[in-house]
Amino acid sequence: MSTKPTLLIVDDERNTREGLEQALRDRYHILLAEDAASALDILQSQHVHILLTDLRLPGDDGMTLLKRALALPQPPVCLMMTAYGSVENAVEAMHMGAADYVTKPINLDDLEVRLERALQTARLKTENVALRAELDQKFGLENIIGQSPAMLQIFDTVQQVAPSRATVLITGETGTGKELIAHAIHNLSPRKNGPFIVVHAAALPATLLESELFGHERGAFTGAVERRLGRFELADGGTLFLDEIGELEPAIQVKLLRVLEEQTFERVGSSKPIKIDVRLVAATNRNLLDLVKAGKFREDLYYRLSVVTLHLPPLRERREDIPLLITKFLADFSRENNKQVREITLDAVNILKAYDWPGNVRELRNVIEQMVVLARSDRLTLRDVPAHIRGSADLTKISVLDNRITVKDAERQLIIQALKAHNGNRTRAAQQLGISRRTLHRWIKKFKLEDV
Repeated sequence: MSTKPTLLIVDDERNTREGLEQALRDRYHILLAEDAASALDILQSQHVHILLTDLRLPGDDGMTLLKRALALPQPPVCLMMTAYGSVENAVEAMHMGAADYVTKPINLDDLEVRLERALQTARLKTENVALRAELDQKFGLENIIGQSPAMLQIFDTVQQVAPSRATVLITGETGTGKELIAHAIHNLSPRKNGPFIVVHAAALPATLLESELFGHERGAFTGAVERRLGRFELADGGTLFLDEIGELEPAIQVKLLRVLEEQTFERVGSSKPIKIDVRLVAATNRNLLDLVKAGKFREDLYYRLSVVTLHLPPLRERREDIPLLITKFLADFSRENNKQVREITLDAVNILKAYDWPGNVRELRNVIEQMVVLARSDRLTLRDVPAHIRGSADLTKISVLDNRITVKDAERQLIIQALKAHNGNRTRAAQQLGISRRTLHRWIKKFKLEDV
């Protein structure tokens, strides 16, 4: 069975069909059709990744084929072919749902790039069908836990900035949840159905990072055996999240500034400009202004990035959110590990609240997971708290923290948050909380939340 992606080419000109088949058969499993009716028969009988069709066809035209193809249970990604003078029709096709178009006579290099981009779109669509609900639940703003004034201000800013095109810079220590906020900005934006592409700048050396961001042509450098699309191209129509942006080398900073200003760039090894529509969300755990003063980061790039800046406070500065986070993680990891850990004692919570959490929310999450996995009963106690936390917690803070939010308060707040996030829909709120609808009803009665 062929592992190549399937490409259906529809054109009434035999020479065009067979010429394209000859040029593309090394990369794709090619199917051919001369009219819309035979193309639709193929689409209804087997899965096709990409449909490449001429607009002018005998019988039903390409527009009709496009509508019917996009209405299928597993629609292909559609590209239109059109004569140079009929570009307006191709644009109309894109408004109907086509991913792209090419003009005749066809430039094969340009077609290959557009097909590769369409294939990436097809792969993303296939993955998104299975993961969309899970991602929406995981990365929606309602699932970023916090009731502290600092977090409420962040939620408000995210909701304001998400619908715009503005570049956003997210700052904060490692583990504070910068990527979660970036996901929320994307999911609340008009681009939510487009790709969300992540690049961790510190994970790659400068020589590879340039190619990773902007792509490269075949032969651009040793080892470049084929053309590769960069992350900016793959993020076209969506959002690119560039983490640890303070690690960028000066040469890449220059190229990034041009992308932000002009939405164009060139692949490594090419001088041909590529136009894109990408929103950039950047993040850093470093002080970029200090890097600007030290001459290590371009001042013009800094101001272009920080149109809107969101600073995520460390967990030690919002300790009142810790019981909320504990309660959420406790439920998540009990469910994931098939454990029946239902509660945690107040003295254990207070020790966790008194610890400074240098690894922030990520560290707390890992600790609760460890405690749940190693739990010997359905109740976590002080003995379940790791020894290094018990030994490092500032015990003088416990008396002050004792009177703040308890685990029961946290449970109540999480229920309120879930109900409000879903406009009182109890089924969806229960799904978010990872509990049954019956359990949610019991908790609503317990906390007297019938009017929420």
